[in-house]
Amino acid sequence: MPVEFLGIAATDDGSEISPRTSSGAFDKDFTIRLARAHEEHGWDRVLFAYGSGAPEPAAAAAYLASKLDKLQILLAHRPNVSYPTFAAKTFATLDHISDGRLTVHFITGGTDHEQQREGDYLTKDERYSRTREYIQIVKKVWLNHEAFDHEGEHYRFADFVSDVFPVQQPRPGISFGGSSPAAYAAGGAEADIFCLWGEPLADTAQQIESVRLAAKEAGRDDVPRIQVAFRPIIAPTEELAWEKAHRTVELIQERKVPGALSRGRSLTRPENAGSQRLLAVAERGELFDRALWTPTAKVSGGNGNSTALVGTPETVAQALLDYYDLGVEIFSARGYDLLNDTIDFGRYVIPIVREEIAKRDRAKAA
Repeated sequence: MPVEFLGIAATDDGSEISPRTSSGAFDKDFTIRLARAHEEHGWDRVLFAYGSGAPEPAAAAAYLASKLDKLQILLAHRPNVSYPTFAAKTFATLDHISDGRLTVHFITGGTDHEQQREGDYLTKDERYSRTREYIQIVKKVWLNHEAFDHEGEHYRFADFVSDVFPVQQPRPGISFGGSSPAAYAAGGAEADIFCLWGEPLADTAQQIESVRLAAKEAGRDDVPRIQVAFRPIIAPTEELAWEKAHRTVELIQERKVPGALSRGRSLTRPENAGSQRLLAVAERGELFDRALWTPTAKVSGGNGNSTALVGTPETVAQALLDYYDLGVEIFSARGYDLLNDTIDFGRYVIPIVREEIAKRDRAKAA
């Protein structure tokens, strides 16, 4: 089974442990420097994330695509920010700019406050319903060369046909994430890739089964590929790795304002199911399985990809292989020192994982 590695396409060098050093949120030089570090050290693609006040990710992705030839792009998109016909054309155009290297990650939105920053006042269930309809329309625009009408719960238009179609045939991939029943239902029905945050192996296995069941209930003959996200903390020895891990938590704590909200979300009572699950895991314990460590998630309020894998490159690689054995095909990894951690993970962890999987494939073939 093939394996892929997804990194982050940050547009500045700031992180949870250090402020950005650039004068603005879009540092063109750093964006390309970080992307080249991924491309040169064995990563497959990078994610352009979405935030209400962040640089527009499609434009940033187009800039990267014009500078690099191999690195693939995962573009995060929130359906509340544009009409689906417009989005479908944007994605198709970007697929041309990147010569067919685009995958689109649809974000339903797990925090009311963040959604409302850009005028979205739908409830969580309404947002999932909208996202599902939105994805269906985008797919139809990509695939239909004849004009069509649409009248749904959230969108209505007449006689639309695009004049730009994706390079990839039949279409670019669709990525989707979440940890609630509504997320499993929508992603299980529509996604090519279903994304999870790093939880203990047993919990991850349960989530994978929920996604597969949702796909079956939607009438699919196939199932989405599974992606799991971690924050790797590696060092040459176990002792040094754990020292680095504890120092990371201290730095995250130092950069938090006591009692404040992180980007409009509670650090102790998050609204989205994924963060709630991470905090629940953290309450159960600090260390799970081979190397999964939860204090980084707890100190950040389960904010996004926040559980760590701690240890030497060999330990972290073996931990990833444990998830691979569950059926995980894509690993999302983002360090706290964006550039240096990208290089170290690509140099020391990715080759171990790829070689071990190659050995297994050769053994099966024999």
